[in-house]
Amino acid sequence: MVIQTPFAPEQNAQLATAIDKARRQKMSLLEVLQMAEQLGASGQFAHAAELYKTWTAFNDQSPLLHLAFFNYSVTLKQLGDTAGAINALKAALKAAPLMGQAHINLGRTYEDCGLNAQAIQQWRSFVEATAEITPDKSVHRLMALQHIGRVMEGAGLLEDAESALWQAIELRPDKPEAGQHWISVRQHQCKWPVVQGSEHVTKRQMLDSISPLPLACYADDPLFQMAKAYRYFKMLAGRPDPAHLNKPEPRRKVGTGQRLRIGYVSSDLRDHAVGFALSEVLELHDKSSVEVYAYYCGEPRTNDATQTRMKAVIDVWRDITPMSDLDAARQIMADQIDILIDVNGYTKLARTKIFSYRPAPVIVNFCGYPGTIASPVHQYIIADEQIIPPGSELYYTEKVLHIPCNQPVDRKRVIGPRPTCTEVGLPEDAFVFACFNGMQKITAAVFARWMAILTATPGSILWLLGASDAVNQRLRDLATSAGVDPARIYFATKVPNPNHLARIAIADLFLDTFPYGAHSTASDALTMGLPVLTVPGNSFASRFCSSIVKSAGVPELICSSPDDYVKKAVTLAKDKTALAGIRATLQAKRETCALRDIPGLVRRLEELYWQMQGECEQGETPVPDLTNMDMYYEVGAEVMLAEVEFEDEAAYRKRYRDRIAQWHDFAPVPYDTRLWPQPKA
Repeated sequence: MVIQTPFAPEQNAQLATAIDKARRQKMSLLEVLQMAEQLGASGQFAHAAELYKTWTAFNDQSPLLHLAFFNYSVTLKQLGDTAGAINALKAALKAAPLMGQAHINLGRTYEDCGLNAQAIQQWRSFVEATAEITPDKSVHRLMALQHIGRVMEGAGLLEDAESALWQAIELRPDKPEAGQHWISVRQHQCKWPVVQGSEHVTKRQMLDSISPLPLACYADDPLFQMAKAYRYFKMLAGRPDPAHLNKPEPRRKVGTGQRLRIGYVSSDLRDHAVGFALSEVLELHDKSSVEVYAYYCGEPRTNDATQTRMKAVIDVWRDITPMSDLDAARQIMADQIDILIDVNGYTKLARTKIFSYRPAPVIVNFCGYPGTIASPVHQYIIADEQIIPPGSELYYTEKVLHIPCNQPVDRKRVIGPRPTCTEVGLPEDAFVFACFNGMQKITAAVFARWMAILTATPGSILWLLGASDAVNQRLRDLATSAGVDPARIYFATKVPNPNHLARIAIADLFLDTFPYGAHSTASDALTMGLPVLTVPGNSFASRFCSSIVKSAGVPELICSSPDDYVKKAVTLAKDKTALAGIRATLQAKRETCALRDIPGLVRRLEELYWQMQGECEQGETPVPDLTNMDMYYEVGAEVMLAEVEFEDEAAYRKRYRDRIAQWHDFAPVPYDTRLWPQPKA
């Protein structure tokens, strides 16, 4: 509870007069709102709260009482008086039981206090009370359903989240927010088909709502993913007012002996796959050449082992979590960052709008997101040639620069003692196929291939990273439907990372998912000597695992198609000599392969950072190619509805070219270099 400064009439005669008028019921609510806004603008929230308190106490018969209490609650929240804000919101609802925004804010306040169940109940009470409200008057009903779905999703109550989100979708199918969460929830539950429509919602509307990361799990379509990312950036960041910030000018560094100032922006600089990957990279930066800043925007007060280790080697650590996007951008500009690295992309807790203010002369997409950002401000993307081979740059709006291997690993990670099969709940004599990817990466097509592999290899089992009991049982039921004994599927429980690394080596062969393959999970497996079988596609996410496999020195584990994947898995399960040879290769190349050459990776990164700086100083920083994005989106949506499971790159490009040609015949579009033939002279 904030202790307010006692009201002193002699210091503010105008406020004293207002308080007196409020007591005598001579002040309208409009006058109260105007004066409270003036007080708030000058930071006098305590006096604004005093005015609201007086007006609500002496004007309790006003038909606008609920609005006064609502604004009173906002002011109390600004003062840090959470209990007072809750009471004011309750008073607003007593005066107007169907005041939607009061229900929304009261639920959010409960959520901020950690009372998620109470928050959900608050929103549910409003949803139940507004069942008959028509869509054009249901903005707050929609918000309540979305909040219920969001909080339940975060709590792992996926079935309940799915139900609430579907109600929101059918209420307003033109609004994408609920749809993007609904699709993600279904992916995490392995509910197939993931995307579907109803009499109220078309399948196209659901495709429009899917966000970039779930889309990468859903389809191997880099052109549509690029166009989706372009639309997503516009939705998240819009077009900032240039009056807020001045575009930073490059500072001359090349040849001056000054250090290059690098900034990493990420919510995952902690015990997280990205944090593990970047730990040694940050330690190995040449401090005579670069000065490293970290802008952390993740969970507050983490200070786990990974974050503590990073803080020890980073020159400047800034927690921008509590800052607004604009203030964070101003801080980055004040720090005079030369090269700003977006480590999040479109992942959880990303602060995309910060980059839209262009707080540094050069902005780079690297490490945390498997695809193009497709924004007007991200000028470079860093990847290896297996992920973005020559000729595939057309799938990226950024300029592509190459490193030896895209997956940094931390060679210092702690590994626990290796357990026995019995200790982890597996039979001792079975051939163990394993996949420790998240459930959201498992598709119907992948699961069907796994069942085919199990059917062809009697005595084998499938070991997966477990989810909820309901999801685990769903996969067992699907195995039964495929004619496979569900007892052959085992689920690994969550354990501390050192113990997880140790148990990986028990498995015999890792089966990757597609189109979104393993990333750090694959490097963990290969580091522990577990061979990884993968099928690369056309997109970044679908090729990442093949990059790791190739960098580990075992390219023979890269399959040409899903059918080849099944064939190789069955062959390796039956040919123990061949599998032992692959394990021996992994062990022999473990410390010399590109996957673990982190000093070489860091040297190359710094070369690229200096190359970017040189191009910037020469006025040669690339401009993102955003040509025809809307056309690619519309054509891509048509292609997506065809639901092709797998096709090689030539067939994929031909499908797009054919549709673009048809489009162009009726609605000519500007020439671009992606899929058009060169214009005739």
